[in-house]
Amino acid sequence: MKKISLLVILYTALSFGQTPCTNGFAGQYPCNGYNLLSHITATAMGASGGNDIWGWTDPQDGKEYAIVGLDNGTAFVDITDPISPIYLGKLPSTTGSATARDIKTYNNFAFVVSDNNGNHGMQIFDLTRLRNVANPPETFTVDVLYSDFENAHNLAINEETGYAYACRTNLFGGGVHLINIQDPLNPINEGGVSGVLTHDAQIVIYNGPDTEYTGREILFSYNGFDEDVTIVDVTDKASPQFISNFTYSNNEHAHQGWLTENHEYIIMGDESDELNLGLDTRTIIFDISDLDNPTESFVYFGPTGATDHNGYVKGNTYYLANYNAGMRVIDISGIDSGTFTEIGFFDVYPDNNASGFNGAWSVYPYFASGNLIISSRGGDGGLFVVSENILGISSFENSIEFTMVPNPASEIIEINLSEDVVLLSANIYDNIGRLVLKSKDSTSINITSLKSGVYLVKLETDLGTLTKRLIKN
Repeated sequence: MKKISLLVILYTALSFGQTPCTNGFAGQYPCNGYNLLSHITATAMGASGGNDIWGWTDPQDGKEYAIVGLDNGTAFVDITDPISPIYLGKLPSTTGSATARDIKTYNNFAFVVSDNNGNHGMQIFDLTRLRNVANPPETFTVDVLYSDFENAHNLAINEETGYAYACRTNLFGGGVHLINIQDPLNPINEGGVSGVLTHDAQIVIYNGPDTEYTGREILFSYNGFDEDVTIVDVTDKASPQFISNFTYSNNEHAHQGWLTENHEYIIMGDESDELNLGLDTRTIIFDISDLDNPTESFVYFGPTGATDHNGYVKGNTYYLANYNAGMRVIDISGIDSGTFTEIGFFDVYPDNNASGFNGAWSVYPYFASGNLIISSRGGDGGLFVVSENILGISSFENSIEFTMVPNPASEIIEINLSEDVVLLSANIYDNIGRLVLKSKDSTSINITSLKSGVYLVKLETDLGTLTKRLIKN
């Protein structure tokens, strides 16, 4: 019992709970439109710093997990209750500490690579083991170690085909190593792509406007200090076919890019131009409607001089990990007319917004709940869980005064209020503000008619309005 109490005290000292974004700040963190739900430092996870991040949703029960890259391993955090996350434990690094670690998922497995100068290989971890962690935090063991390469700077996975693409390994001249992971516990070496020095990559089954390549598996390689981008057809793993190679103005370091969902554009960041050229955060947009002849479409400059890192597209929104300036949220619906608009941010590094390599390393925006996870460097960085302030109403307003269980839920939710509070009505709104369900005065609400997603439950009581966020499975 004493051991458990000590763990709780330590954990509480190094992790931080919900704070609404009010008057431009969530506690010490500058923000616009995003609340802080929780924060677990790298120190609390037994590390000196954080790096990459990815997410996994358990298909069995809809629980959401953050997979956090650390200098000395990979942490797993249950964020299903984002206000009270549970640090389940860590998978230690195969070799020593490393600045860069990269994680992706496929078929309920996590795949982890590291930039260690040693035989780290690719760790494969069965994520379903997270369902039964009796005494967190645990020290996990790897299920399989794939060791055909030593180290890799990044890892990309095409979940549609079950192939992993290890970037800048000691093989293929620093190009891309192709691994069949359709049976995750029995990975198969299927060769690689030489002639590129790949820093990062994205691979898709192409479904864009260039009908010549419809249905083909296409690799987009961002070549770091080679300062260019290469497009390769990897449908035939034994014989990859180069499609095109192109560069851009003021090229310094072609770091990472992500396709729009219609596969018509690439949105890419150059990691060194802010630092070397004194630019504000620069995002380059390429028109790839003709894969054989891509063109630079336009450039978007952010409001600060912070260095950009990893960015991801979800619908018409681009989520950018912008190092010292934190996570920036950008509306890309005007991409055809050359217009991007920043619509929100959460800054995990309040010291400054200068160029450099502190703050937000990466962001994962793909949870059904709408919650976002951000990884930040340094011992006081680690994992941040944030959420959009839906409708401009803080989801923290009087949140201590009622509970809603279960949450996430699929059928019935029960509202529990203090004995001295009288419920007058309960209204449920979707994420664009439409009233989708109304209950007169019942504390038991049937939500089976709602689609999966995130909603806002707004209670009218004799003491005022109470709000909470609801996740519908």
